[in-house]
Amino acid sequence: MRITEAEARRPGDINDPDCPTRRLIDRVGDKWSVLVILRLFERTHRFSELRTAIGGVTPKVLTHTLRALERDGLVERHVYAEVPPRVEYRLTGLGHSIVAPLVALRDWAEEHIPQVVQARERYDAAHAKGPEGE
Repeated sequence: MRITEAEARRPGDINDPDCPTRRLIDRVGDKWSVLVILRLFERTHRFSELRTAIGGVTPKVLTHTLRALERDGLVERHVYAEVPPRVEYRLTGLGHSIVAPLVALRDWAEEHIPQVVQARERYDAAHAKGPEGE
C-alpha cells in the first residue's frame, strides 16, 4: 500500500490508542478541559473563580484538569508571592489556538440540542423494555 505525501507528513495515527495525537484529542475533548479552556478564553481566572463558573466540577477534578492542561502547554499557572498565595490560570498561545474549534463545537451543540433531544426520545421509546423485561 502506498502512502500519500500528506499522510507521510502526519505526525501520528489518531486511531492508535498509544499515539500522542490520540492522547491529545482525549485531553482537549474531555468535558472539563473544554469548559476550562472556554472559560479561560474569556479572561484569567483564579481556581475558586473557575470552580464557581464551571458548575458541577469538584476541586479534585478541576485540579487534575488544570495540571493536565498545563502539562500539555495549553494553560499556564502563575503564583503570586503573597500571603496567602494567589494563583491565577490563563491560556497560553497554544491554548488560544484550540479555542476556535471548541467554540465551533459548542455552537453546534447549542444549535442542534433540540434535534438531539428528539432523537434520544425516539430512540428511548423504540428501545423501551416491555412488561416481560425484553
